[in-house]
Amino acid sequence: MSSWAVILAGGIGSRFWPLSTPQRPKQLLPLVGDAPLLSDTLERLRPLVPPERTLVLTNASLVEPVAALASDLPAGNVIAEPNPAGTAAALTWAALEIERRDGPDAVMMSVHADWAIADPEAFRQALTTAASVAEREGALVTVGVVPTRPDPGFGYIQRAERVDEHAFRVARFVEKPDRANAERMLREGYLWNSGIFVWRVGDFLEEVRERTPEVANAIDAAAEDPERFFAAVRPVSVDVGVLERSDRVLVIPGEFGWDDVGTWAALRRVRDADASGNAVSGTVHALDATGNVVHAEGNAVILYGVSDLVVVARDGLTLVTTVDRCADLKTLIESLPQHLRERP
Repeated sequence: MSSWAVILAGGIGSRFWPLSTPQRPKQLLPLVGDAPLLSDTLERLRPLVPPERTLVLTNASLVEPVAALASDLPAGNVIAEPNPAGTAAALTWAALEIERRDGPDAVMMSVHADWAIADPEAFRQALTTAASVAEREGALVTVGVVPTRPDPGFGYIQRAERVDEHAFRVARFVEKPDRANAERMLREGYLWNSGIFVWRVGDFLEEVRERTPEVANAIDAAAEDPERFFAAVRPVSVDVGVLERSDRVLVIPGEFGWDDVGTWAALRRVRDADASGNAVSGTVHALDATGNVVHAEGNAVILYGVSDLVVVARDGLTLVTTVDRCADLKTLIESLPQHLRERP
């Protein structure tokens, strides 16, 4: 089996403002440990896939910083998306590129650059199992994470009948539910929709051509020109545009401490916390303070008698909000004067 890794590393991570900016987005930041999230992702995949078979798709404006972090990748393996067009288009272009280089039977493992994974070896084993199933069954395989809590912030996957000792057919995908439905889905054995996908590129491209007109019409028209391809597609996610329309989708349950690190609050789950549950980075002193998230960059932060706050101090700007409200930073950012909103 010839395996390839595809890492999606676009976006700006506005929920991590003011640390994350268009020039320094979430995937380039050391939010979980000492290394940027993208570096962690590359390191996790290295035992499975060599650099010459690893592709990183990112915004055109981020090619240089991404290439600097992924310095062991060949220059042509950092691919610029000329404009955002959704994950169906991005993964189709990656599949076309792999097919051009290695043929339709090459297996493609797609992950995102901005996740936290507590157990990298279990993560790699799940990808290896998914690749074997994809090759044997000619299927589009997703790895569904076994939930640890009823989280309304994630999509869910309902399993249908078992195919073999590892895989199930997918009954349906569910968009982010309310809390009551998330609690029910947890009881009923649903899985989190992680966004981990594994398939032979030929199988995936067959499904795109048959079921995804938003992208299929651009494949032949664009040839090998990414500018023309991304200009011709209509944005749609791979979940909606391909997987929800296909009858070749299988899911494998996975348990490896996955978190999508979607908001500042997620850092309480993925960072090492102190005895009072505070997840901190930088110079921080906390007394009678519990469950706070603090990122101090260049400034010291002192907490006294407070709980469940998010405090981010950087370059003369300090954000203070609550763990509950930090998921809605877009509303805050839109209300700010331009000189604060667009700080580099």
